[in-house]
Amino acid sequence: MPRTGVLGASDDLRRARAILTRNASLTAKESLTVVTDDATREVGELFYAAGCELGATTALLVMPEGRVAGEEPPSAVAAAMASADVALCATAKSLTHTRARINAAAEGTRVVTMPGITLSMLQAGACCADYERVEALTAAMTARLDAARTARIEKDGHTLALNLDGRPGVPSPGVFRTPGASGNFPSGEAYIAPVEDAGSGTMVIDGSMVGIGRLSEAAPMIVHLENGRLTAIEGGDETGPYAERLAVLFERPENGTIAELGIGTNECALLTGNILEDEKIYGTVHIAFGTNASFGGATTADCHLDGIIVNPTLYLDDELVIDRGTFVA
Repeated sequence: MPRTGVLGASDDLRRARAILTRNASLTAKESLTVVTDDATREVGELFYAAGCELGATTALLVMPEGRVAGEEPPSAVAAAMASADVALCATAKSLTHTRARINAAAEGTRVVTMPGITLSMLQAGACCADYERVEALTAAMTARLDAARTARIEKDGHTLALNLDGRPGVPSPGVFRTPGASGNFPSGEAYIAPVEDAGSGTMVIDGSMVGIGRLSEAAPMIVHLENGRLTAIEGGDETGPYAERLAVLFERPENGTIAELGIGTNECALLTGNILEDEKIYGTVHIAFGTNASFGGATTADCHLDGIIVNPTLYLDDELVIDRGTFVA
């Protein structure tokens, strides 16, 4: 059994059981593999204990913390994910956009990824949303992305134009009922892989950024793109220039390629500096660089790094969808 301490009688354990049954549809007749690492082990052990209480055949795998989001887990972990009915990945770095996740889903595993999850996130914010409402809002925005050929983001005098032609919108409602369903929890976003060689312009990232955390209003990040490729990052704070701390984006051309446009649809999500929750904030937009082959794109890279844009203006096919953070009917 895990090092639970007082977990057996805790509200956290009850919340974990509810997430496994309500969102992951886990039953006592199924198998659950919990993947975690030292940084998030407390949460991993919580879900292991919850799975055991529910009567599922439950395993706990603890692996070394990854270097960056999107890095592949050890092969033994990938194999265990693919053999389970439900794989819950409570890890410090994201496994969402990895071959391990793709292969597990292809085998019918319901894969729930929880990068950077903390106990406090289970207690408030996006985890506590009405997921029927999140599911409906996410479906509506996914349909808008699916039909769009172009996107334009505007913020503080910066404009970024993206080509979405031929790319499918993808829902992430945080609900996993069918074999092969996969995505984040907590969740609430609709997203898409833009055409990799067609995005140009500049954009403010002022919410948070993977590898940086929460950004202060006084020190936003400015990214420059040409033909879908990240060419420069401006800005920094007391810890140093952002470009130095995100050096992985310049190590290979693929790492700095535009990978994602996402729209947050969870009205309970809070800005915390943790991308898992931040990118779900209702009325925000996020962009990402690196791998997108896992959701309809063409790039396989060493990373997948997201940045959150607060109070953006978003046009799809020149139709206003979000006006400074407010959805337009």
